Amino acid sequence: MSERRSSESGFPIKGVYTAADLPGDLETRLGGPGEYPYTRGVYPTMYTSRPWTMRQYAGFGTATESNARYHQLLRAGTMGLSVAFDLPTQMGYDSDDPIAHGEVGKVGVAIDSIEDMRMLFDGIPLDKVSTSMTINAPGSVLLLLYQLVAEENGVAGGALNGTIQNDILKEYIARGTYIFPPKPSLRLVADTFAYCRAEVPKWNTISISGYHMAEAGASPAQEIAFTLANGVEYVRAALAAGLAVDDFAPRLSFFFVARTTLLEEVAKFRAARRIWARLMRDDFGAKDPKSMMLRFHTQTAGVQLTAQQPEVNLVRVAVQGLGAVLGGTQSLHTNSFDEAIALPTEKAARLALRTQQVLAYETDLTATVDPFAGSYVVEAMTAEIEAAANELMDRVFDHGSAVDAIEAGFQKREIEQSAYRIAQEIDSGERVVVGLNRFTIDTDEPYEPLRVDPTIEAAQAERLAKLRADRDHGTVERALAELRAAAEGSANVLYPMKEALRARATVGEVCGTLRQVWGTYRPSDRF
Repeated sequence: MSERRSSESGFPIKGVYTAADLPGDLETRLGGPGEYPYTRGVYPTMYTSRPWTMRQYAGFGTATESNARYHQLLRAGTMGLSVAFDLPTQMGYDSDDPIAHGEVGKVGVAIDSIEDMRMLFDGIPLDKVSTSMTINAPGSVLLLLYQLVAEENGVAGGALNGTIQNDILKEYIARGTYIFPPKPSLRLVADTFAYCRAEVPKWNTISISGYHMAEAGASPAQEIAFTLANGVEYVRAALAAGLAVDDFAPRLSFFFVARTTLLEEVAKFRAARRIWARLMRDDFGAKDPKSMMLRFHTQTAGVQLTAQQPEVNLVRVAVQGLGAVLGGTQSLHTNSFDEAIALPTEKAARLALRTQQVLAYETDLTATVDPFAGSYVVEAMTAEIEAAANELMDRVFDHGSAVDAIEAGFQKREIEQSAYRIAQEIDSGERVVVGLNRFTIDTDEPYEPLRVDPTIEAAQAERLAKLRADRDHGTVERALAELRAAAEGSANVLYPMKEALRARATVGEVCGTLRQVWGTYRPSDRF
């Protein structure tokens, strides 16, 4: 007799599902593809007319090195770029700041000024490539640098297409790359919404992320509940800033993980679309169908990769990518098999992209929309995850708001409990991880990872010294003073911020100016 299994979200998985397990109001829950509540996908044709955007996350060392990798990916058939920034850039520090020592170029590319951004996208047609930037607290700064470089190349803001993550709330919950306290951080998000509506209208102004919470141990139900609760907070912040819901909501996007538990992941994506559509229509009065569409990017689960027998990760990533596609993702990054060891090599990054290309062009996944619709098990799981996520969201809002719940430590505690349970199951062998706690081998074959040049930090410092010596100091100071005045008042800070960056103010100087006005957040602070 086989043991009874539970889903990642905690509900039992039955050995057999029948029509009796289907929700009684299935037709209402489903709708049609491209129709409310978007359970079957946000577009009527989904992949039957074109595949998802194949986006590969890359960035390391210097802007020049990352630029070379981007050109390699584009030649290999990547349809969109996804930029990884190093830790100092993510935290709003320049490469020559003492706090940046030892971290420059390590987990992503170092961007200190407009000069680095020029090199990063040299030779890349920004009006033809969709670019996603994984940057949060200084997200507006990097977006403006991107826009400035585009303008220098004759590309207007209206032609730019891409996404900044810009999701600060999940940083307080799971990731930690925050700068400012939540209140001014939410103001900066709302200012970015308003700026992009006027200046970069095709840009997705935020990618509300469950991925990092999932990597920290959140279950599928927790992932979508806490992500959508954060989404509600951003909508409220934008409305409080005077924006109309249908003016900004169509540019909201989301970012989720895809785990190896394929059936539950498919159900998770379908449930998330349904919950968001209801929230936007019923709670916020959205009228534009695009405001109700939960469009999302997916990345395969980095936390499930193993350093042991790393080639097995190729299989894991293929299964995870399959779940994302069956779940109706709009874009997908497939992890490289060697990412549990180091930054991916060129060959590993190409294999990750080839995985998506096989799914798109060698399988029949793109022949029909939402192939699991009506499946006894998937429809039952979708309903169960929806119910669990709604219950968790109610518990978040019982605190008053997502921010109030963050202050109380609610989301963090819930995720930590889930992560502890997973760790216990792996340690006991109850949860099988191939190559780690079962089907192991005595020795692994040697592997040579990609290594980052340790001299990058000194080179970036030299570039910064030259930039500061060559620029017009008075123009920079006046521009930063105007940014400070906007931050102290109620004006949109992105306009003076753009002029400061145009004058060659650095990322660290811009963020430092805002720190002087808004302060920095520490976990013990009240807000």
